[in-house]
Amino acid sequence: MTMKLSAVIALAFLTATSGQAFAGAYGKSYTSTSGAAMTAVSSQVLTDKNGMTLYVFDKDAKGVSNCNGDCADNWPPFAAKADAKAKDGFSIISRKDGSLQWAKDGAPLYYWVGDSAPGDTNGDGIGGVWHLAH
Repeated sequence: MTMKLSAVIALAFLTATSGQAFAGAYGKSYTSTSGAAMTAVSSQVLTDKNGMTLYVFDKDAKGVSNCNGDCADNWPPFAAKADAKAKDGFSIISRKDGSLQWAKDGAPLYYWVGDSAPGDTNGDGIGGVWHLAH
């Protein structure tokens, strides 16, 4: 009886803790040379080097950000440093205010102020025009 009880407790412990181990491995980020990173959420989703999710805006044109002013207050651009180098499908665009922003395949990249932790995807689908960047 004691051996069966020990086996059941051990199995319960392994079952309870294995999900966390797999969850941690599943959300691992891989940094690219551009400063952006790829992370698996439900498919490959772009994140910054800290794991914060990046988004694209349907109303942007290729290489042009149309999210300025109040829009940019809620959807801050994924800023590029002046010495950043475009590579591997990542480019750098100039915003209306003269600041630099990363783009992927021409689509400007943004954060959502409603995401507070790495892996959050709270901005996906907002207004039907904001989507996870892939």
